Amino acid sequence: MDNGHFFKDVTLLVTHYNRSNSLERLLLAFRKLGIAFEAIVVSDDGSKPEHLKQLKEYETKYGITLVTTPKNKGLGNNINKGQDAVKTLFTLYVQEDFDPFPIFATKFSEALALFRKDESLDIIRFYAYFKYPYLKPVAHGFSEMQFSILSPGYKKFYQYSDHPHLRRTNFLQKFGRYTEGVKGDVTEYNMMMSFLQHKGKGLFYEDFKGLFDQINTSDEPSTMKRNFWRESDNPAVWFARQLYRYYKMNRDYLFKRF
Repeated sequence: MDNGHFFKDVTLLVTHYNRSNSLERLLLAFRKLGIAFEAIVVSDDGSKPEHLKQLKEYETKYGITLVTTPKNKGLGNNINKGQDAVKTLFTLYVQEDFDPFPIFATKFSEALALFRKDESLDIIRFYAYFKYPYLKPVAHGFSEMQFSILSPGYKKFYQYSDHPHLRRTNFLQKFGRYTEGVKGDVTEYNMMMSFLQHKGKGLFYEDFKGLFDQINTSDEPSTMKRNFWRESDNPAVWFARQLYRYYKMNRDYLFKRF
């Protein structure tokens, strides 16, 4: 057990769906590292009764505030209602299948200090599948993400992600609410575009897999389903996907409003 890190003005927001064991593993990981927050909000998306029973026990065991819905309404609704329940200045958003590494307490302290110092920052990202391509070093391994529509490639658009990040609790007021009634990847895409169109500013931790581990077990696999087009490694499909993404993202950013 660490000596303890209490993060005032921060609520841990976790979105959850049918993965109560994964959620407990996440909560225990923070506890073992001595990390505590002013509040913990768990937003559940209509999980099965056996998982809801576990979540009810966590209210006492871990002091969570549980926000539920009678039926599954998708990722957008789940994040929206969870964020609505947050009362602190800052939100650490983490999905239930991530666990923090021991270094997270130190890096989160540094990130929070940068956030308090620079009020123009909207987000600080702690995890990604790839390194954001256009970065300007700031401090402590964090760099500012820089976007220009003239920069080559389509990965420049990925400034926002649903992966673990720190954000201001007024995030929805600035960038709009998450799109509801669509697939989760569309919800994430729309927020990504809104973030760019509303001139969001964020930092990216360059050791992007050094703070969190994403864990999917056979008992509680990922609930996000992706199609063949998004996942195939077939060279022809891969090339077509690159061209399509480049065209679509540039078109949407320039001509659609999010």
